[in-house]
Amino acid sequence: WLWVRTWLSPRVSPPIFRNPEPKTPLLLDTVDGAVDHKGRPVLRSQSGRWRSASFIIGVEVAERCAYYGVESNLINYLTGPLGQSTVTAAENVNIWSGTASLLPLLGAFVADSYLGRYKTIIVASLIYILGLGLLTFSAMLPSMGIFNCQAVNKTTTCFDLQEILFFCSLYLVALAQGGHKPCVQAFGADQFDKEHPQERKARSSFFNWWYFTMCAGVLVIVTILNYIQDNLSWVLGFGIPCIAMVIALLVFSLGIRTYRFSFQGDEKRPFSRIGRVFVLAIRNWRTTPLAIATEEEACGILPHQSSEQFKFLNKALIAPDGSREGGRVCSVGDVEEAKAVLRLVPIWATGLIYAVVFSQPPTFFTKQGVTMDRKLLPGIYVPAASLQSFISLSTVLFIPIYDRIIVPISRALTGKPSGITMLQRIGTGMLLSAISMVIAALVEMKRLKTAQDYGLIDMPDVSIPLSIWWLIPQYVLAGIANVFTMVGLQEFFYDQVPNELRSVGLALYLSIFGVGSFLSSFLVSSIEQATGGVGRESWFANNLNHAHLDYFYALLAALSAIELSAFLYFSNYYIYKRSNTL
Repeated sequence: WLWVRTWLSPRVSPPIFRNPEPKTPLLLDTVDGAVDHKGRPVLRSQSGRWRSASFIIGVEVAERCAYYGVESNLINYLTGPLGQSTVTAAENVNIWSGTASLLPLLGAFVADSYLGRYKTIIVASLIYILGLGLLTFSAMLPSMGIFNCQAVNKTTTCFDLQEILFFCSLYLVALAQGGHKPCVQAFGADQFDKEHPQERKARSSFFNWWYFTMCAGVLVIVTILNYIQDNLSWVLGFGIPCIAMVIALLVFSLGIRTYRFSFQGDEKRPFSRIGRVFVLAIRNWRTTPLAIATEEEACGILPHQSSEQFKFLNKALIAPDGSREGGRVCSVGDVEEAKAVLRLVPIWATGLIYAVVFSQPPTFFTKQGVTMDRKLLPGIYVPAASLQSFISLSTVLFIPIYDRIIVPISRALTGKPSGITMLQRIGTGMLLSAISMVIAALVEMKRLKTAQDYGLIDMPDVSIPLSIWWLIPQYVLAGIANVFTMVGLQEFFYDQVPNELRSVGLALYLSIFGVGSFLSSFLVSSIEQATGGVGRESWFANNLNHAHLDYFYALLAALSAIELSAFLYFSNYYIYKRSNTL
């Protein structure tokens, strides 16, 4: 009542409740370098953290379900309704998957240099919806009968139109994924302040639970979609992801008032700063190196170990003879950023074979399963593509074990907040990936022997009396390997790049799998030409009972062992960013 009388009376000032210790909570509780959607400083208690991250994770789950809903069963659509051979279909899947994984470099560049992550996510989501809509329409063409085709070439003409529209919409989905994927995860991690102790620990867990939620969603949705695509309708199987993306975009937009947006200030764009370092270092190639080690180390700016690596970039700290600047033209911070980017190259390169192995489940693993006994109950058969759900299932089950049991135990042993370093985590997954290829080769040998024992070598359409569940161990190991390597790579490339390039960092992580898909396609094509020919059937013969996928898996196991050795060598010399010694 006192407050009502006070505010209704124009002559009486409102009562003032004095705090014995005046504070300024607005200034003390704001997040440095972050603003809201209107460019105003944000309060820590009213923005970011898990509340905002939940909206972002939601749109990512829908996007991954849409992407894997197309990719997981794509080889069966290409060899089925589109009538392509196994080798051609596998190459098309690998090329599309590789393109989809490389396009994030373009999306990240646009986001970090021009649009920002939030706007890029909105635009990419709209392109996603368009691409999935056209993909659904292309699957409807054979049954619509709306084209005026002549009787002689009706099948060919209508089929060509369907194929053209299908591949155009498929690559439109890849373009959308290129803008969506690197920005969503970086935007989600931006909701946690790395300078705040509790939020920094939460950000480390964010990458684990991000992957957990994504895999849980993919596990349920993709299993259902694969069944719908194989048994009901491809139109419905492509249409559901389109509807999911529409709903996800609406949910993502609801959280705009809680998001933290990065504040860039008036500094030059990061690409310009880092590019300038390389340009000046090359221009000053013959210039006597500047003796900066003692001076900068004394100031605590340039660590000695860092100054010893990539010394040629230190020449960007001086101007060429006769220059009007007459001194340093790049800051030490700019040079350190350039070195940080350059240090990522060996780690990036040694992850490529892992990416080649990663591309096998949607292709040859799936075609393997088609030839095996898939009966679950009388009249009910397991779709071969649905076995990919065991990758997600093993991931979903193992992430809580890793985050709640393995990390605390290793943290007590090592004293590190994350338990083990990011590179140790990545290397562990690479080892498990190599073991999964050994198991895959052994299972394939057993499948071929069973086909030979039952006289089914020349009957590719007859199921081999070997249960499809024999493939589960290689799927499960692949899922556990992803918990270590994929999540480790995500955190590594987000954390180790300059702050303004975090979308690009995650795009670099994704590009590993893009280049890996192209390498897989190149490897398949090369082996096809080397082992096939007139009168011979290659390792990838259309009749898998005549093929030798066991040789291919053994080759990948050997390459994985070589890759792991190289990774361990480069990891031993890697220098983490000064702000993070994990």
